[in-house]
Amino acid sequence: MIITKTKELKDNNVYSRPAIGTAILAFGILLLMCSIVLSISVGAANIDFLTVWRSIFNYDSTREADQIIVSIRLPRELGAAIVGAAFAVSGAIMQGMTRNPLADPGLLGLNAGASLALALVFAFHSGATYLLIMFISFIGAGIGAGMVFGLGSLSRGGMSPLRITLAGAAVSALLTALGEGIALYYNLSQDLAFWTAGGVSGTNWLQLKLVFPVVVVGILIAIMLSKGLTILSFGQEVAKGLGQRTLLTKTVLMIVVLTLAGTAVSLVGSIAFVGLMVPHIVRFLVGTDYRWIIPCSAVFGSVLMVLADTAARMVNAPFETPIGAIVSMVGFPFFLYLARRRGKN
Repeated sequence: MIITKTKELKDNNVYSRPAIGTAILAFGILLLMCSIVLSISVGAANIDFLTVWRSIFNYDSTREADQIIVSIRLPRELGAAIVGAAFAVSGAIMQGMTRNPLADPGLLGLNAGASLALALVFAFHSGATYLLIMFISFIGAGIGAGMVFGLGSLSRGGMSPLRITLAGAAVSALLTALGEGIALYYNLSQDLAFWTAGGVSGTNWLQLKLVFPVVVVGILIAIMLSKGLTILSFGQEVAKGLGQRTLLTKTVLMIVVLTLAGTAVSLVGSIAFVGLMVPHIVRFLVGTDYRWIIPCSAVFGSVLMVLADTAARMVNAPFETPIGAIVSMVGFPFFLYLARRRGKN
């Protein structure tokens, strides 16, 4: 079995697409920069590209356009990019570890756990600092994920992609209901609605200073462990046969997933499907080597969220559509496609 899987690694040329990976990554970075500039330019007050460039690199507080760009729009789009990278990388890690093509932080209890934790914070400590909110979100995400994996492991056969998905749906429904119940009892529905709908409209530079280093460190650790994740994605038996320290690798990667997902939810709220869609699209482009999947997922996850935020502001201008709704309109059909394809295999 191990020899067969090892031969499969070689036959599939898992490690032999650096040129394609580099090209895709470079294209993604260019696309991200263009998307951010486009998103900053459009809105209630349209601003030309030259003014955007001048405001970013030659800021003048006396100019109204510069204030709009640097104080409101730029941190908003950078926040969307950071959140997209965090969700996409955490989804890619979960799909590799669990060998579950339907794995996504929003579908496996992390978002629901973080939302319940936020409801508790709003109910019992309304004056909580943003740092405390981020920490509580992390704890809630960890509890949600622990419940899902614990419930998925109860059966005699242990965890499987189907069991984890079903457990995720059940735990997410339970935690979401508890969070909404707390919100109704303490009259917090309006406050919690911002988080559950998802949005980056309130993002500021202070929040970015707190979130950015956490997400960057998490992604860097994921990249460092990406070779081990590639081996894990072909099964635990193969990984052990090749000398992989599976328990240590999985533990560190799960901490990274919890950190990235919890941090992202604390900034933007509960948004599903980003971590589901992006890794599949990237895997189609660069292959099954997670040394390329992780960085490319970070870049294209950022692109998706920036474009989704742009669409959220433009669909029903001057009002904003929840960004979670925009992503779900694309993500739900994608989920059905994956589930149908999985059922045929």
